[in-house]
Amino acid sequence: MTPAKILVIDDEPSIQSVVTAYLKVEGYDYQTAADGRSGLSLARTFKPDIIILDVMLPGMDGIELLANLRRESNVYVIMLTARTEETDKIVGLSVGADDYLTKPFSPRELIARIKAALRRIQGFDQTPGTTSHLVFAHIRIDPAARRVWVDDRLIDLTAMEFDLLLALTQHNGIVLSREKLIEMVWGYNYFGDSRVVDVHIGHIRQKLGYDQFVETIRGVGYRFEDK
Repeated sequence: MTPAKILVIDDEPSIQSVVTAYLKVEGYDYQTAADGRSGLSLARTFKPDIIILDVMLPGMDGIELLANLRRESNVYVIMLTARTEETDKIVGLSVGADDYLTKPFSPRELIARIKAALRRIQGFDQTPGTTSHLVFAHIRIDPAARRVWVDDRLIDLTAMEFDLLLALTQHNGIVLSREKLIEMVWGYNYFGDSRVVDVHIGHIRQKLGYDQFVETIRGVGYRFEDK
């Protein structure tokens, strides 16, 4: 099997050194960049499965890099943010990050998140019954191909957006809390802000074109219904 490709974009040599040491042990194919512009160029040529992206970068910061990248790619992105910069997390998620870690972080936790993301991306997590199409009044989902149609229109979702929508549609009409969605979709002991779910749900609604497909249940979570 071809090893997964991981791109690390961070200007701190110590972080690059530690992260790549762990990636090497896991057998991943990896490349590194120390500034935003070279990172964006490598993302285009290396075509990684996952990008580890620092927010604070010289030349072009991580937010701007990600905004540019999302115009052409749905690659899975884990952002690295300073512990005190809460705004960076929300802005990063708003422009298309799939996940984030706050510095300082455990390299083992980063590897666990990479593995969980790769299982989802490569379809290794599919449970019995998820390979057949899910068909509703307006929405059709092919879990195996990771494709979604609204009526006859193919919708372009990121990996995390697809997984969230799939979790909701597999529980059609049932209210799922943010914590339950995090447990189902992220697939690990997640200690981040549950607002990560809200941001991704907002993206899903915008792309589907119908807010009513995913209903907010105040104080609880979300429910999918397509009548």
